[in-house]
Amino acid sequence: MRLAKDPWRDPDPQPGDFDAELDHAQIEMHEGNPDAKLSILVNVEGDDAKRLERIANERGQQPGEVVSQLLRSA
Repeated sequence: MRLAKDPWRDPDPQPGDFDAELDHAQIEMHEGNPDAKLSILVNVEGDDAKRLERIANERGQQPGEVVSQLLRSA
């Protein structure tokens, strides 16, 4: 038996999962820009920061390089 999927908690939401919550009157469709860039700010604290620093040291990298690789592989 398969339980109903909850898009708010599922690690891989699918297109259309949140359509019921959207106000379609507020949506404008635009062509994407293939030259656009996106910046993401990541804040890591406490034990997670210590683990990230340990992993970076073991790889001979900066913590930001480890995070960057993780984001690219996601």
